[in-house]
Amino acid sequence: MNKTVRVALVALLCIGAAACSKKEVKPQPTAPEPAAQAPQAPVSNGKYTPADLDTDACLRQRVVYFDFDKSEIKPEFQKIIACHAKYLQDRPTSHIRLEGNTDERGTREYNLGLGERRGKAVSSALQAAGGSASQLDVVSYGKEKPVCREHNEDCWSKNRRVEIVYTAQ
Repeated sequence: MNKTVRVALVALLCIGAAACSKKEVKPQPTAPEPAAQAPQAPVSNGKYTPADLDTDACLRQRVVYFDFDKSEIKPEFQKIIACHAKYLQDRPTSHIRLEGNTDERGTREYNLGLGERRGKAVSSALQAAGGSASQLDVVSYGKEKPVCREHNEDCWSKNRRVEIVYTAQ
């Protein structure tokens, strides 16, 4: 093969490869299948109902966790607070008990006080987001009701919490 033929073949191969690599197939938009869509509850007036306590993903989250020896609400729990505050606004006859808890470290008296401060922090946040003080009760269990009984940080972090308990929906 002479040099001219080889150069021509290489050029043809390069042009062919470049042409093939630049082809772009644009996907055609298609309508989603009705079965693929998530079922949605009918919204009558945009207000929460008691059924939403079991079905709404935000309202089902009823625990606010705290850092060691702290009673400040972490930013990641603000959405949960907002959902429950809206529920309280939408349902004026509803009532919540905020149960403050601590890990096992510290004296009984200190932990009861810390659990109460945590409960009051959640109460204040709910009120700031639109809930009514008359709908909220705070109780502290201190270290008396742990959800985990191991003696390590992972377990202790699960016990540093405020549980949101609906006593009237």
